[in-house]
Amino acid sequence: MNFSDYIYIRPDYNKIKINFLNFIQKINESKNLSEQLEIIKDINKIRNSIDTMSNLSHIRHTIDTEDSFYNEEKAYWDDIAPLFHELDTLFYKALISHPNKNQIKDVLGNQFFKLIENSLKSFSSDIIEDLQEENKEVSKYVKLLASAKILFEGEERNLSGMTPFILSQNRDIRKNAQEAKYSFFKKNESNFDEIFNNLVIIRDRIAKKLGFNNFIELGYIRMNRIDYSSDMVANFRKQVIEEIVPVATSLYKKQARRLNLDSLSYYDEKFEFNTGNAIPKGDTNWIIEQGKQMYHEMSPETSEFIDYMIEHNLMDLTTKKGKAGGGYCTFIADYKSPFIFSNFNGTSGDIDVLTHEAGHAFQVYRSKWIETPELLWATYESSEIHSMSMEFFTWDWMKNFFKEDTEKYFYTHLGGAIKFIPYGSLVDEFQHEIYKNPTLTPNERKTIWRDLEKLYKPHSDYSENLFLENGGWWIQQAHIFEVPFYYIDYALAQVCALQFWKHMKVNRQEAWTDYINLCNIGGTKSFLDLLKHANLVSPFENNCIKNILKPVREYLENINDKSL
Repeated sequence: MNFSDYIYIRPDYNKIKINFLNFIQKINESKNLSEQLEIIKDINKIRNSIDTMSNLSHIRHTIDTEDSFYNEEKAYWDDIAPLFHELDTLFYKALISHPNKNQIKDVLGNQFFKLIENSLKSFSSDIIEDLQEENKEVSKYVKLLASAKILFEGEERNLSGMTPFILSQNRDIRKNAQEAKYSFFKKNESNFDEIFNNLVIIRDRIAKKLGFNNFIELGYIRMNRIDYSSDMVANFRKQVIEEIVPVATSLYKKQARRLNLDSLSYYDEKFEFNTGNAIPKGDTNWIIEQGKQMYHEMSPETSEFIDYMIEHNLMDLTTKKGKAGGGYCTFIADYKSPFIFSNFNGTSGDIDVLTHEAGHAFQVYRSKWIETPELLWATYESSEIHSMSMEFFTWDWMKNFFKEDTEKYFYTHLGGAIKFIPYGSLVDEFQHEIYKNPTLTPNERKTIWRDLEKLYKPHSDYSENLFLENGGWWIQQAHIFEVPFYYIDYALAQVCALQFWKHMKVNRQEAWTDYINLCNIGGTKSFLDLLKHANLVSPFENNCIKNILKPVREYLENINDKSL
């Protein structure tokens, strides 16, 4: 079956509830472990069916946010999702309180029980209306971003469509493109402010209803941060400021010299070389063909995976009118199919998607043997290791995509990893400050963002753009609106992915074996336990960042960047 043939039927909540509660009652009454495990399988079938329909609706809505049918379905899921969550909660309570709990835990695993304990802490029937409100505000944000219609160079373009102009070799075009892009955000600034303000108020209210001091505590539980704390994250950010920010700053200074500029303006940051950034040498179909060849040559496992994705049409990659922004990977449970969504725009980011999102898809494809839905995916920071590491494992094939620009790509990709970590840490600290002080005004939030930018990105020059100088950059960072506290995950994972990069330069096969082992076990272990399983050092260890920076700096310094 092709993805287009996957059947969507809106689930009947009332019928499902009756069936679901009947199974929970059977679990409560049963004293036989094997019988209980069979009932759990029956419940998981129901839950997978619900998840399948939710995901099909979400995918088809994001492919075309102007589709009236899936617009209605999106509104339905915004309302109904918390009610299905309530059923999950009843299921979790039955397991947690069951006399056979320890025997069930022996079969399903300790990680599963940690996850369901977190879920119970983060949900109550008292917050269902609040969760519905939260979903609706997030949907407003997604739709507002997708509504961007920017007239530039004689055509109407969405935000993704502006990227090639933002990376133009012509500095005036870069500047004009950025000004056009941010004019959309400036024009809609009050709408974005209102949505975010509503989200902060709702999330703070939810946290306090559940007995937490603030949303930070609840946010960590929602993100399933099981074996590390906000203090450990704060210490990681401190190391980033001390160790990585100086290196990133030096890379920006080298970039300015390469571009023959005294300093970078905000519209120069993403432009690396006067001869132009590395770009793929073909269109979407050509890129997919090159990707197919790459994954065929890489390993038997990746060969099987990419054939499955292409044969079942499980990728929607090209940007188009009405399509939601960004990129993601999800999993359609009943079909055991990953799905990759993106917005190709002719830049190197297209290849990053083919490797990054494919890393997520490959992991879930390898771990689809796992029957417990909660354990199919690893927690967020662990999942980003799969994606960011795949970006590096594909380096041997980048010449197929970039031809004579391959070394440019390597330099930008590796240097970009270092530049990114401070930004990822900035987003995280910003969110801590916001939810610590939920009554801040929109302008106060923007001031905090700009102050943090000066700490984590001291090179940033917004003197030619008042919207950014006043702290408006973060409004375009969807994670801040959609999944609060989901961002330090990328920084932690980047440190782990760089360890794979370092390892594969010494012994590629050994590094690949560790990576496959990591993908195979999905989310059956916590973050720090997964690191041990993959022979990775925790980013929280004090010398971890130092140890990866040395080979990265050596590699970058050995490239004559001015000649590229």
